[in-house]
Amino acid sequence: MNLELKGKNAVVTGASKGIGKSIALALAREGVNVAICARGKEALDATKQEIYKEGVIVYERVCDVGNLETLSEFLENARVKLGSVDILVNNVSALNFGDENRDWEASLNIDLMASVRATKQVVPWMKESGNGSILYISSISGLESGSPASYAAVKAALISYSKTMAVQLAPHNIRVNTIAPGSIEFEGGLWDYMKQNNKALYNMALNSVPSGRLGTPDEIGKVAAFIVSPCASWITGACLSVDGGQHRSNL
Repeated sequence: MNLELKGKNAVVTGASKGIGKSIALALAREGVNVAICARGKEALDATKQEIYKEGVIVYERVCDVGNLETLSEFLENARVKLGSVDILVNNVSALNFGDENRDWEASLNIDLMASVRATKQVVPWMKESGNGSILYISSISGLESGSPASYAAVKAALISYSKTMAVQLAPHNIRVNTIAPGSIEFEGGLWDYMKQNNKALYNMALNSVPSGRLGTPDEIGKVAAFIVSPCASWITGACLSVDGGQHRSNL
């Protein structure tokens, strides 16, 4: 399927591995030029080389999105290097599951406020060009109780923020959506770690998925590429669970 994305320019945060990497690669395979950032240089450089093989322009930068100045500089440089920002994917997460004040502050600053700040910077550029697509990567943890409070709260906040921004930006031809992944397994990721070190918790997650397995980053990346594409032009304000049936609520 041609997603009509060829020649578009996208920013993907937290794109050195896992879901972010798969989203960046899925976009690149559709002909999208991509700007990526992450904190780890080695993994980021490796991802950059994979994206290059798709024949698109790539801009990469080591960046702590929790730092306003660093994030702002990355976004501005991405705009200059690519020529525009047509797509913004706010993917980065602190993956913080503690309940101390510092845990809440990390989750709020990285998961929520970094997404808010990136959106605020990019929206005027999209308004100027007359269109755009913004995507937030939340979690099914933001849709139901049972997950660590700090993590679930910021993921729920992202869904709410996305819906509000979708309504505000629709008159400007800017679409805003959220994906809520279920448990996603990949080498070096959270569930890979749990599989090796906390088999009981891993099995609990596995047994909660009717499809009988955990998801893959590629399965999220392909959905993300579709939802930011012109083929999804009538989708805005949506929160789409991509979870193999793991999330059981009617809403």
